[in-house]
Amino acid sequence: MNCLIVVNAYIKNRSQKMQAERIAQELRLLDAECSVAENVNLSLIIGGKTVAKRYDCCVFLDKDRAAARLLEKCGIRLFNSAQAIETCDDKMITHIALANNNITMPDCVYAPLCYYPDAEISDKFLDGVEKLGYPLVAKFCYGSLGSGVFKIENRSALRAFEENNKLCAHFYQKFTGSGGEDIRVIVIGGKYVCSMKRSNKHDFRSNVEQGGVGDKYKADDELIALCEKVAYILQLDYCGIDVLTDTDGKRYICEVNSNAFFAEAERVCGVNIAKKYAEFIIASKIT
Repeated sequence: MNCLIVVNAYIKNRSQKMQAERIAQELRLLDAECSVAENVNLSLIIGGKTVAKRYDCCVFLDKDRAAARLLEKCGIRLFNSAQAIETCDDKMITHIALANNNITMPDCVYAPLCYYPDAEISDKFLDGVEKLGYPLVAKFCYGSLGSGVFKIENRSALRAFEENNKLCAHFYQKFTGSGGEDIRVIVIGGKYVCSMKRSNKHDFRSNVEQGGVGDKYKADDELIALCEKVAYILQLDYCGIDVLTDTDGKRYICEVNSNAFFAEAERVCGVNIAKKYAEFIIASKIT
């Protein structure tokens, strides 16, 4: 079995390359040939045709949608699929994909697409956003590691954010939970693997890259079923699902990450996530 692992050439975070190396290591231990390549080194269209298939599968640790589609066009099985990656890449599209499936999520208001820098901000739109209550959360549709996520405290801050970002895809979300805490759940092949509670005493964002710290969390059957359902709906081979809990103990799906980093979860949960992912990839190709 010949497997390609793709990473982004311009990534600044060392964690992505470490993730690729861990998965490659575990695939090789299972007797698979494995290469790690940056997306800039993928020459996939020659003479108007896609190149011949050179790999049995690809672990796609990037969000380069065109590269993912081209690899699939070459007949290569991707983990995750291009469609699943695209759905999770846009956080608002993720919410839309999960809607009407009896999955509780924080209330959201989508910001309308704006084409003109001199366009006036609609007071009616701001009125609608304010129904979420303050503080509320503003999110860019695209972003990872807690970047592009902001807390909005009042009307003037809301107006300023909308004015400054009206040309970017974004949305607003009801502030849910106590802030600085969530549960990260890892699901592989539609099955629960492990979970950790992430806490950040210095930021409302719980991401490890923003200073959050993980602790092993024992998931109950309800949480496991919820996250397995989310992975099934989004057709994800591998994912990290972020779950918020309000003061009444009610759980909300906040985000779904198709390329979630797993180093902290491996550390605190004592689970070899890279091995489990590699075993799933091998088994998927055999079957």
